[in-house]
Amino acid sequence: MTYRICGLDPHQFAPLRSLNDDELAKRRSIRVRADSDQGFPCRISLEDARAGESLILTHHVSHDVATPYRTAYAVYVRENATRSAEFIDCLPPVFEGRPLSLRGFDADGMLKAARLAEIDSTEAEILTLLGDDRIAYIDAHNAVYGCFAARIERYESASV
Repeated sequence: MTYRICGLDPHQFAPLRSLNDDELAKRRSIRVRADSDQGFPCRISLEDARAGESLILTHHVSHDVATPYRTAYAVYVRENATRSAEFIDCLPPVFEGRPLSLRGFDADGMLKAARLAEIDSTEAEILTLLGDDRIAYIDAHNAVYGCFAARIERYESASV
């Protein structure tokens, strides 16, 4: 089975980059500087920012559906991230070393199944969920902090 994991679209966060701290605060956002090479997972590049990099911590609706499962939480985005990362049949660096909550939804945005992926079982748990025909996509969240990590979708490569 083939799957794809994509980072968030950087264009939705572009307007935040030019705002000062007061303007960011009005949008429930703050500018932060990574103080280590881990712990600041960018949802656009799907890798941790490096120490010294500037990020914006902002409120993000990750599951924007008209169901009780609509979800929003804080996410980090690098200020210099200009292109969404894409990973096909492999896990992004931001998943490494983190237990994940995997939530499988149907096409209507209703939760159908969920799995806890320990550090070494993420791909197996993804494949288990995608093996269920009811599951249209999976939203991965960091299990400890609860924040959205990435969306995982079924992927069919184009035939040549």
